[in-house]
Amino acid sequence: MEMQNTIGKSVSVSGIALHTGVRVNMRMLPAPANTGIIFRRMDKEGCPEIKAHALNVIDVTRATTIAGPSKDYVVLVEHIMAALHAAKVDNIYVEMDSAEPPICDGSAGPFYRMLMEAGIVQQDAPAKTYAVTEPVYIERNGTTLVALPPEKEGELKITCTVSFAGSMIGTQFLDFTLSPEVFEKELGPCRTFAEYKDLATLFKMGLARGGSLDNAVVIHDGAIISHDGVKFPNELVRHKVMDMVGDLYLTGVRLSAHIIAVKPGHPTNVALAQAIVGKMNEK
Repeated sequence: MEMQNTIGKSVSVSGIALHTGVRVNMRMLPAPANTGIIFRRMDKEGCPEIKAHALNVIDVTRATTIAGPSKDYVVLVEHIMAALHAAKVDNIYVEMDSAEPPICDGSAGPFYRMLMEAGIVQQDAPAKTYAVTEPVYIERNGTTLVALPPEKEGELKITCTVSFAGSMIGTQFLDFTLSPEVFEKELGPCRTFAEYKDLATLFKMGLARGGSLDNAVVIHDGAIISHDGVKFPNELVRHKVMDMVGDLYLTGVRLSAHIIAVKPGHPTNVALAQAIVGKMNEK
């Protein structure tokens, strides 16, 4: 039987937030068994808590945003959630003095390394798991996601295709099975990205104020603009899968399924997580 995990000590990081552009201090702390993943807004009176769960998602515009009963919210939780999912951390407090965590280098890698530095500690309670038993299908605005029963017991596999039609990038594909070791090397380092033509719109929306080539990849006329080139030839689809790993952990369980995704994004990722939660609640 798999057991729940937390971390062995507190770890912290400071940096600029991608969308709000403010400097943020963030700390991860151990939490008791059956706590779940709890974000705390330390900049708000009473330090309100926000549970990371699909039913608490209030916005999926360019990031996944969750809110608690107090209406206080946290923006862009998916990178932290991906690292927690890969490390099999079930219980943790994530404290921040702003609404958005630091973007760091634009990937989940720094958060995963923080968890490894803190150490993973097994707890005296069985892990909450769920295996998909029948197809769950989401289709919206050219995006298709299907959750199928897992090919192997306890396995989360994601088969994903993204397309950048009309550009030299073309179509990218990834077939990925989640494990701590593979995530650390092949998914965690992959950075967020934006198309150059969308930047003006993002700025008008008040987003991407902290974005730079230090924490994002920019696509312009089919070329990839980055300080460090690309981490992988298909880094863009790898980042999309990383986002999915994070969004799907909002189910609140270690998920076992085979996900087939065509042009995924936060709206459909979260819709799939919510649909799976609905199936879980039927049991």
